[in-house]
Amino acid sequence: MRFSQRLLIVAIIWTALLMTLGAYVRLQDAGLGCPDWPGCYGHFTVPDEHHEIRHAEQHFGLAVDVAKGWKEMIHRYVASGLGVLIIVLSLVLWRERWRAGRNPWLALLPLVVILLQGAFGMWTVTLKLMPAVVTGHLIGGMSLLICLIVLLAREQQPCVLDVRWRGLWRLAIACVVAQIILGGWVSTNYAALACNGFPQCQGSWAMPSGLSEALRPDRELGLSANGVALNIEHLAAIHYLHRIGAMLVLAVVGALAWCLRHRLPLFACTLAAALLLQIALGISNVLLSLPLPLALAHHAGAAFLLSCLVYSYSRSSFVVQTRAMPNFNPQLPAASTMAKDSI
Repeated sequence: MRFSQRLLIVAIIWTALLMTLGAYVRLQDAGLGCPDWPGCYGHFTVPDEHHEIRHAEQHFGLAVDVAKGWKEMIHRYVASGLGVLIIVLSLVLWRERWRAGRNPWLALLPLVVILLQGAFGMWTVTLKLMPAVVTGHLIGGMSLLICLIVLLAREQQPCVLDVRWRGLWRLAIACVVAQIILGGWVSTNYAALACNGFPQCQGSWAMPSGLSEALRPDRELGLSANGVALNIEHLAAIHYLHRIGAMLVLAVVGALAWCLRHRLPLFACTLAAALLLQIALGISNVLLSLPLPLALAHHAGAAFLLSCLVYSYSRSSFVVQTRAMPNFNPQLPAASTMAKDSI
């Protein structure tokens, strides 16, 4: 295994852990544990001496919560470490691709994403947890993870699949991405418990009112675009839409797993298990009032489900196959000897 591949694996694991840590900070309501950026109350560590705390409270007009401050600062330290790793990784990938005569610009994509992530991290604090910004921060984290996974997958030997699965696979990825964005909108608006029952929402099958207002990106946390406080109906509408999205993901990803059960049985079983576990975690979070371990598992499960779909798709070479020559591939003549579950 080349040094660049080892770096990619480390970066993928680091990114996944950082995303889980970010979810933990958000669920612990510690996103504003440090009201400034990049420091904390004007320090590079959380102020803990009495005179430092007194000065910070006088200067910022806020009560210093040391525990929440450390949760936020640890998240920033880990993010900074990932930034350094991504810089090194991009340089290594650039050199390797340049020497191999391949397009080197793809190697810089993770670096661009991590820089945007830093900007969204700053805006998350300066714009006081504005839902559109926090959701954008979540999307950026997922985007970085997917960039790294695609880079790793492209370094592996491809697996030949019939072209007829490509459209369904793309649809499955699109549905999971949309559902993750909806889940981020639920989380950043603190609407995870807005529907107080399952499968009904607030004792009704009907969509709660106020969805169009609740989905507007140009509003502050807890307020409408006109500055009026959102009510439980608005939050329940967001949650209900996420449930509808879950049913769509269940249908599409489930269909993909079913279609691939003979060609890629191991992948199909893994995909089906990840899908069912994610659905079960979502239901459990509602019924058990969002316990922290289950909420973090639900967040990590979404990243794992998307990663499985993207990694396997990126490793696949889709060709038109016939019954007479089921493994015919003019571009990859040796690929027909691969094992079924090489993905």
